[in-house]
Amino acid sequence: MKRNVIYSFLVMSLIIMTACKKNKTQEDFTSAKEYDSEVVTEWYALIKTLTTETPGYTPPVAARAFGYTGVALYEAVQYGISDKVSLSGKLSELNVSVEFEEYKEYHWPTVANVALAEMTKYFYKHTSVEKYNEIIALEAKYANQFQDEIDNAEVYVASILLAKEVTEKIIAWSETDGGLNCHLNNFPASYTPMVGDQYWRPTAPDFSPALQPYWGNNRPFLAINVETSIPELPPVYSTDPESMFYERAMEVYNTVNEITPEQVVIAEFWSDDPVTTATPPGHSISVLNQLIKKNGLNLAESVEAFAKLGIGVSDAFICCWKTKYETNYLRPITYINDNIDAAWTTILPTPPFPEYTSGHSVQSGALAEIMTNIFGDNQTFVDHTHEGRTDIDGSPRTYSSFYEMAEEAAMSRLYGGIHYHEAIFVGLDQGYKIGENVNNLNLNN
Repeated sequence: MKRNVIYSFLVMSLIIMTACKKNKTQEDFTSAKEYDSEVVTEWYALIKTLTTETPGYTPPVAARAFGYTGVALYEAVQYGISDKVSLSGKLSELNVSVEFEEYKEYHWPTVANVALAEMTKYFYKHTSVEKYNEIIALEAKYANQFQDEIDNAEVYVASILLAKEVTEKIIAWSETDGGLNCHLNNFPASYTPMVGDQYWRPTAPDFSPALQPYWGNNRPFLAINVETSIPELPPVYSTDPESMFYERAMEVYNTVNEITPEQVVIAEFWSDDPVTTATPPGHSISVLNQLIKKNGLNLAESVEAFAKLGIGVSDAFICCWKTKYETNYLRPITYINDNIDAAWTTILPTPPFPEYTSGHSVQSGALAEIMTNIFGDNQTFVDHTHEGRTDIDGSPRTYSSFYEMAEEAAMSRLYGGIHYHEAIFVGLDQGYKIGENVNNLNLNN
């Protein structure tokens, strides 16, 4: 009799324990908020290096990769953030449906590691063997570390499968946006520049053909960014010395001729040329990575920040490039050589695409809006992006706000002789609007 009572008690205990286990939800497991962001920041540091050293990673191409990588990372990890929702239905044509099991436990740093590894292997598959091996090594480093931390093998496997399923769907979605294999075709031979003194044409010294002339036709992450951020037209072309156009050209001419040492430092600090650096959007990614470390953001906060910044800088280049190739505005060096001083040259090389608006301004404006929304308006920030470079003065630069940083980045293009007044300041406004639209994404549950 006593034995039967004990047996019945054990059976009931097992039933109760099983029922409790089945009734567990994600709120009962460890949230993504309870992990640090080390796996994310180390991956983005590698992505920055890969962007610099992988052929074809011009600014629009890099921005696109950052956009999809950030979205995939967020989409995978958001299941472990109870007060956040998916971006499905919020971004253009995105409808991600995965077999997420609410009652199953996941290890969110593993999810982040696999998601970032899959996206990086996809976007940088054409990098050198040496660099691709660094991708594999970083994935293995965190895989080994996390396996040692996880007692339950089922949790580890489930985390891998979730990340792979999400990234597979995000990659498939990315391939329908108009930018597939864009790093292999930066200068399409099918494009012919418009003919006329008032239009952009290839510039000295290399006279390179137009870079990504169809980029503005790509699908944005947020359709509202294209709908609301296309700016007014710049001043009408004129060779009349009394015209606004001539005045703007003279501003560039005089600025370069009277350049100060500090302005040269600013021009070179923000130049962020492809091959030498991770391009302007890579500079933005570097800024966010530094801020995450400085402010101790957790995993959940970090994945949301990288998603928003990725969306912002990617859409910034779509909107900016749409404006560029619709206006086909000629560069200062062309106008000045034709009408003011045939021997004049710039501080920085003029990039191979139309002038209006400034890509640096647009993407920096988006950066400023998004960073201000995340970190606040009056945060003093030191940018170490180019620390250690010997080809320029890469000394860290200090800013009292993200708007101050964006304005300096935008003005750097005047100092370099690259852009006129309107491209700089209208471009900033264009970027601010894009950033506002990203900030208005409601990701709260």
